[in-house]
Amino acid sequence: MASYKTPLRDMRFVYNELFDAEAIRVLPGCEEATPDLVDAILQEAGRFCEERLFPLNRPGDEEGCHFDNGKVTTPAGLKEAYKDFNEMGWGALAADPEYGGQGLPNAISMLVEEIMCSTNFAFGLYPGLTHGAYNALVARASEELKQQFLPHMVTGQWSGSMCLTEPQCGTDLGLIRTKAEPQADGSYHITGTKMFITAGEHDLTENIIHLVLARTPDAPKGIKGISLFLVPKIRVNGDGSLGESNGVSCGSIEHKMGINASATCVMNFDGAEGYLVGRLNKGMEAMFIMMNSERLAVGIQGLGIGEASYQGAVAYARERLQGRALTGAKAPDQSADSLLVHPDVRRMLLTQRAYVQGNRALAVWVARELDHAKRNPDAKRRREAEDFVALMTPIVKAFMTDTGSEVANLGMQVFGGHGYIREHGMEQYVRDARIAQIYEGTNGIQAMDLVGRKLPAHMGRYLRRFFHPVRDYLESKEQDFSLHAFLMPLAKAFGRLQKATAVLAQRGLKNPDEMGAAATDYLRLFALVALGYLWMRMAEVAQLKREQDPLFYQAKVDTARFYFERILPQSGALFASVMAGSRGMMEFDDEAF
Repeated sequence: MASYKTPLRDMRFVYNELFDAEAIRVLPGCEEATPDLVDAILQEAGRFCEERLFPLNRPGDEEGCHFDNGKVTTPAGLKEAYKDFNEMGWGALAADPEYGGQGLPNAISMLVEEIMCSTNFAFGLYPGLTHGAYNALVARASEELKQQFLPHMVTGQWSGSMCLTEPQCGTDLGLIRTKAEPQADGSYHITGTKMFITAGEHDLTENIIHLVLARTPDAPKGIKGISLFLVPKIRVNGDGSLGESNGVSCGSIEHKMGINASATCVMNFDGAEGYLVGRLNKGMEAMFIMMNSERLAVGIQGLGIGEASYQGAVAYARERLQGRALTGAKAPDQSADSLLVHPDVRRMLLTQRAYVQGNRALAVWVARELDHAKRNPDAKRRREAEDFVALMTPIVKAFMTDTGSEVANLGMQVFGGHGYIREHGMEQYVRDARIAQIYEGTNGIQAMDLVGRKLPAHMGRYLRRFFHPVRDYLESKEQDFSLHAFLMPLAKAFGRLQKATAVLAQRGLKNPDEMGAAATDYLRLFALVALGYLWMRMAEVAQLKREQDPLFYQAKVDTARFYFERILPQSGALFASVMAGSRGMMEFDDEAF
């Protein structure tokens, strides 16, 4: 059976030691986020998720959601767990106190989200979509809509969904056909069909608030003519009570590879009453607030699945007796040695560990900057944080889900044939992890966003938010010989990234296919350098504190060494691929495929 224990020690290390927790506490509204409070929140969140959500993970996958005459019923136990989850306030951690939230830093909420994704990925999608819809409404909705809908969403009494995709359009949202007819009272009647809608219909809440992309009759063609509308499943009366059904129905649910306890729906809107969010024909501007929030959340899903798979693989490798060590029996009193003695098993476990712990550091780094972007009183610091989050969002989404899937597959591989068998739980991680590379914009789209939008934005301004701190750090450590085993490889990889960035920018001006052909390799190169920077910093902290907790801190240093010796060298091959150009791809004859 799969096993999971909240990695509290590593979470504390990243939140309090790798980064300065006091830098978050000084932000307005974060004063109470002391290390003791953060620790208490993580402990209690871990207890709830381990005891309530983890036991529902495999049964929920086995049972799946049920669809009957337009109604969706979630697997046994989810409704009760969802009720308790919201009563304990887990869904309201980072929400504004004005709407009933706790106003805690995003970095804390993100770590809780990781725990939830590790214990029950599918369950986490319901509050996750609600929080994404909340973010979009906070940023763009009218004050009237905020007051009417947000308090109920923050408490979890109502949930949210994001309705973009239609049968004829996925990434190309300019092809949307859903219509929004203006009404005399200022509302709109929404008509159309949306598909692949996560949490579009379920039995967990009494109302579902859909954010729907649609176009008005006189809207410009393409992406410039799309508007965003709030469409409740049940109409809301002036006094806040629920009224009649609103012409929103579920046509079917999808039968999927994974996340079976999460309802993925075809949603029909038949003249449903909706309300404009933001400005007319500026729907993508508003929706991208939710999409970017969800893209960061999806990256956390990859992290959560990876942690769970790593823990399961380590536990199995310790207890499974198989073969003898190449250097001679390590347990001569037993019939065989444990899997831990075999170099290739250790390679897989250390690869899992290096990606998971590196990704956790990256996630907390981005979440902290998100807190600065939202709360820092200094306008210049806010803009710098916003630039950094914008730059790193496609990297978090793509790299952390790619490696989440890789880590899940490695975990199954450690189990061998037993990993392929359902009862051990490892194959579910593989199936569940796979969707994260696809939804909220496929990882290829994320790579194109990075090279096509983020690199050239404001004459490369976004890049400075990453390149300058890394450059400054490397320069400051040139005389620290205790770090040279890390500094030299990172400096070389960073140099490759800088050169690849410059060459790609030049080639892209002449031929956009150059950027498209290099995008995926460039994103991974960027991510490996980012993790290298964080692993070097983690090794620095761990070396200074090694005597306080030798096992923990030495493991940090040793994992960093593995990353630099076995994973970061991939940067050389990725650099070569980026520099190879687009001819090998684009000149291949279409007829030969």
